[in-house]
Amino acid sequence: MATAANSVTHPTLIQVDPFVVAREQKGLHNRWHPDIPPVVTVKPGEVFNIECVDWTGAQIGNNDCSDDIRDVDLSCIHNLSGPIAVEGAEPGDCLVVDILDVKPFDKMPWGYTGIFELENGGGLFAREFQSRAAKAIWDFEGVYATSRHIPGVRFAGVSHPGLIGTAPSPELLATWNKREGALIEAHADAVPPVAYGPLVHGAYVGQELPDDVREKIYREGARTVPGREHGGNCDIKNLSKGSRCYFPVFVKGANLSVGDLHFSQGDVQLSFCGAIEMAGIIKFKTSIIKGGVEKFALKQPLFLPSPVDPQYSAKLVFEGISVDYHGDGKQYNMDATVAYKQAALNAIAYLQKIGYTREQAYLLLSAAPIESHVGAVVDSPNACVTLALPLGIFEHDILPKEEGLKKLDFGQCAIRSDGVL
Repeated sequence: MATAANSVTHPTLIQVDPFVVAREQKGLHNRWHPDIPPVVTVKPGEVFNIECVDWTGAQIGNNDCSDDIRDVDLSCIHNLSGPIAVEGAEPGDCLVVDILDVKPFDKMPWGYTGIFELENGGGLFAREFQSRAAKAIWDFEGVYATSRHIPGVRFAGVSHPGLIGTAPSPELLATWNKREGALIEAHADAVPPVAYGPLVHGAYVGQELPDDVREKIYREGARTVPGREHGGNCDIKNLSKGSRCYFPVFVKGANLSVGDLHFSQGDVQLSFCGAIEMAGIIKFKTSIIKGGVEKFALKQPLFLPSPVDPQYSAKLVFEGISVDYHGDGKQYNMDATVAYKQAALNAIAYLQKIGYTREQAYLLLSAAPIESHVGAVVDSPNACVTLALPLGIFEHDILPKEEGLKKLDFGQCAIRSDGVL
């Protein structure tokens, strides 16, 4: 018979409460800095769980108004669980991280996708749409997500960490701040900003530290918004359970941190809050490859994607090229970003023909498991990029018909209390 004698539970090394604001909890931080000490240490081969708050640290509610999206304090976002030191990891090594599971909290079976204000976060179409806050709440039932704010769709999520990485060395941190600072200076009036530099306001490390150390971290710490050489906020949707990550190590112990969990996301993550954001639990196992940075020419992480993927074989594919035909018609030279924007705008326009609002379509393409590919970057002047929309996520037929598309009424997503879009 089964007994507990030979059953070893996997410990939860960092615990959080998803309904408590992040800055009131221990074991979290929202800046990258080599002087942030590890809160736990693990041995290679140990299996363990880490709990994570959502990326805003409980600023967004399950309701039908987007005022909370409008008013998000972006100075204190991406509250990461960690750092987690791995015994034996040294600079120049490769930290191997197996993602064994990712799931929402049982007590919080919902998440959200948001469109952020042009002046507060932005997104891929912040300027084109003059973005105003909107959101969709998604309910989780096992692997499936549905939303009262975007009716007519149901899809399987590929849950993953949007943000995971090792701590930078002092030299690497200085490099980040120098190069990003120069970019900010060169585009000082950009809206939204081209990058976010160190900022004391909103900085947080949830552990006891000497005042001078805390002040240094808050003054110098790199913001967590972009991905960098160590990993970070890369938002790769296929890093779900069963994935393996190879991270360069820059400090003793590697000091791994994780957060910004997603229930689902499309390729590219269109809106600034362009996934189904959730709080939840991630299960890890780690190992070390000595000298892995040199062995693998590891300038940035390598990833082995998960073997688990929703089987949506039938897709409607939208193409875009390096011509801003949704805007001023300008020809660009091999600009894949312009091309992707055209593909996404083509898809949004099509979804509007079947009854979704522009905001619902924007949110859906951010949250659903769409696939995006660069078709060609050699045929000057036009790069070609595609966006593939899975047909199986819709409860109705969306294929082109000779008689045209049937337009239904899907209402509207959650918008601001003043009704501004």
